[in-house]
Amino acid sequence: MAQLTEAQKDQFWTEGVLVVEDAVTADELAQLRAVINGWIEESRQHTEDYGETLDGRKRFDLEPSHTAQQPALRRVQSPEEVSDVFAHVMRNARTVDLVAELIGPAIRFHHGKVNTKLPGAATKVKFHQDFTFQPMTNDDMITALLFVDDVTLDNGPLEVVPGSHKGPLYSLWHNGVFTGAVADEVHDAHQDRITTCIGKAGSVCLMHASLLHGSAPNLSDGPRTLYITTYYSEDAVELSPNALPSTLTHELVRGEVSGMIRCIAYEMERPEVPKDTSFFAQQENAN
Repeated sequence: MAQLTEAQKDQFWTEGVLVVEDAVTADELAQLRAVINGWIEESRQHTEDYGETLDGRKRFDLEPSHTAQQPALRRVQSPEEVSDVFAHVMRNARTVDLVAELIGPAIRFHHGKVNTKLPGAATKVKFHQDFTFQPMTNDDMITALLFVDDVTLDNGPLEVVPGSHKGPLYSLWHNGVFTGAVADEVHDAHQDRITTCIGKAGSVCLMHASLLHGSAPNLSDGPRTLYITTYYSEDAVELSPNALPSTLTHELVRGEVSGMIRCIAYEMERPEVPKDTSFFAQQENAN
């Protein structure tokens, strides 16, 4: 049975973004929250990034302002590797069917992460395009941002530039440094077109990987947590090292293997694989 209407599909391909409610069940959402709350409590015991991912970097990324009294866990890399709950949602949630309708029928999992903005933390994301971190032979690639909490105008919602996925791929390199962000003048040129993606917990924001986006700090007294999974068309192949490799990378989650490679024409600079825990440090180091 179709998960999306033709109008929703048209909106996605026109604007590069679509918010859909009830992307997970109430039980799945409750289980995700329980695991995340456990990680936040665990983070109180640490003063610096901790845990280890497949490539040797840290799994749990702490905001510089993090303390035991006011935890500021801002990212968990590849949560599917260390939580059966997250692995289940990555493979089986309604989110996956929504993505398959847009870029399938056959799709693979690329990477996953949890981004949290806890009250009082200064976590923000400068504008960028996901695709320029991870070029593929074709751009049928979707970042699915699952709202674990209600996302409001006050708690640091995703900010996007509708239609920008059809435009150029902007450089993340400035003065010889890979900053993980587009130039200020690129952001300023699109300022009047920026919109926010808000919705109730359990909704998902489906975002084309080439869409310009960022987000501001959480100014509310409640958390804003996203479980972010990236999926891509089965006939796409990576053109640079995966910045978030995991044991589940490239897992086929819908459809069948075609044995084909599909290519499109585009040009961009090679991305730099982060040496720190995550791209937050890349953006901070560029300041």
